[in-house]
Amino acid sequence: MQQSVSMLSQRESYAVTKWTKFLWWLSTAEKELLIDCVVDRSRYAIIGMSVLGTWLFATLAWVYFFSTVVTNIIAAIALGIFMGCIILSIDRALIKGINKRNRNKLLPLFFRGLLAITVGTFMAQPALLYLFNKEIQVQVSLDNEQKKKDKNLKQDAVFFNAKNELLSQKSALQKQLNERYQEVATARQNFIAETDGTGGSKKIGLESIAKAKKNEYEKLDANYQALSAQIQPQIKSVDSSLALIEAAYKKEQLAFEALLNDGFLTRIEALNNLVKTNDALQFRYWLLVIILVLIELMPVIAKTILPSGTYDEKVHQLEAMEKEITGDNIEKQKKLKQQYNQLAFEEDAVLIQAFFNEAKQARLNKMQESMATWQSSPGKSFDHTWQNIKDEMLTRQEN
Repeated sequence: MQQSVSMLSQRESYAVTKWTKFLWWLSTAEKELLIDCVVDRSRYAIIGMSVLGTWLFATLAWVYFFSTVVTNIIAAIALGIFMGCIILSIDRALIKGINKRNRNKLLPLFFRGLLAITVGTFMAQPALLYLFNKEIQVQVSLDNEQKKKDKNLKQDAVFFNAKNELLSQKSALQKQLNERYQEVATARQNFIAETDGTGGSKKIGLESIAKAKKNEYEKLDANYQALSAQIQPQIKSVDSSLALIEAAYKKEQLAFEALLNDGFLTRIEALNNLVKTNDALQFRYWLLVIILVLIELMPVIAKTILPSGTYDEKVHQLEAMEKEITGDNIEKQKKLKQQYNQLAFEEDAVLIQAFFNEAKQARLNKMQESMATWQSSPGKSFDHTWQNIKDEMLTRQEN
């Protein structure tokens, strides 16, 4: 990387390696101007190394980012390289705009720094996800379980009214059926007690009281069966409605669980939750963010803190010279065009004058012929003759 400082008489023999040319290209330096600037050679090579480091870091970060959102690793690598090239273009544009003449202007430097910080902060996220991958996976699992619980609560609130109404309806029907069954059971017990002698008459056998209680039992049982035949279909209908609600509940839950993933945003959310709850991670998290942002800021920092040398002066002077020469050439072109237009005007004026001089007598002859025709034709009006003369012999103004 380091090149020995050459004496003035030896500069023409300095050979630039391809690697150094590449670093100079990364630093946006012009090889033709920089090759004679002995001190600035290493400066711009250092700037090129910082750009190269940022470029490689950005490419790796974007490849990892895309690997979390696409399943094809080849596509992730291609997209990562593409975004890395965009970051490279941004960095080269940033450092190209920093030079000796505007380095001390705070507003341009502020906007360049703001852009670099924004890009660097975003690029730091994939790197942090990679560094804390195991801890984030655990937090993602916990977050997904909490999301399931929250989803269950929301679903319960959605289905609560319909489900509660159906359960109340079923409970009322079941209560009505149970009360009627209890009446039947009591009548049956009374009938049995009369037949075995434990009832009120103390007589064994089917006596008159037992027969009366049997009739009462059979009547109540018939009413119960009729009521049961009426209520059971209603209970089954309610159960079917409850089953549909439960099926819809489970279907919605399964659909929600299928959406749960460990994608980029999910892992970013898990990282934020992890930072909030883990004191040991907070300091290291912000320290890593600062370091990774500084990696993105390296080209801007390097170009800003390194002193300007002969290369910047040469660029400024050459640019001023090119501007002066360009202005001088434009002025000369303007004068030449003006002279050409003036000479063309003069020559065209002479030609037009000659044309009108030659046409003067012919136009007069043509007019006399028209007048003679008018005189020999009494049917023609003067206005008609004048119109013909205007159409055939008078000139029209140029637009």
